[in-house]
Amino acid sequence: MAKNRIRRLRRADLPVDTVKLARFLIGKTLVHDLPGGRLSGRIVETEAYVVGDAGGHAYRGPTPHNRSLFLERGHAYVYFVYGSWYMANVASEVLGVGAGVLLRALEPLDGIPGMRRHRGTTRITDLARGPGRLAAAMRIDKRYDGADLCAGGPLWLGAEARPTGPIGRSVRIGLTREAHRLLRFYERGNPFVSGPKRLRA
Repeated sequence: MAKNRIRRLRRADLPVDTVKLARFLIGKTLVHDLPGGRLSGRIVETEAYVVGDAGGHAYRGPTPHNRSLFLERGHAYVYFVYGSWYMANVASEVLGVGAGVLLRALEPLDGIPGMRRHRGTTRITDLARGPGRLAAAMRIDKRYDGADLCAGGPLWLGAEARPTGPIGRSVRIGLTREAHRLLRFYERGNPFVSGPKRLRA
């Protein structure tokens, strides 16, 4: 099966602002080139964790676990949660400033049979709907923490595969701290977006 032709994003393409980057990434592509073939998907849902955000991992400053959040925008921050899931984020500010964008959902493009194997399901809308499922489908784990998603490595950010639809904005999902902030972005009406119906319309 032919790969979708996708242009790699350069760091200069990425806004130097967490909220702007979270919105910018809607409709862009996440690509993982593996020896067995390419996995890719359209980013259809993100959450911004801004500078000084009590809901974010950078809030208390850099540690050995969150140091990738303090890298220049376009680097991956990958962490393990709930004893079973990895979460993939994109650092979003300048070097030394901690903030990031959580990738919450993808619409699969390339490598769907592989994603089904990684996830253990055939239901396409459930392959990468939700951040833990996304990382599992895309074979992203702690090895990619700190990876430069704008460089020539196997995990990278690409331009739009097709035009992006209307973008919605809402509160973030599953937070207790700063839960009122409208820092979640998603492609309206896309069946691959996660969360309750009222946060997908």
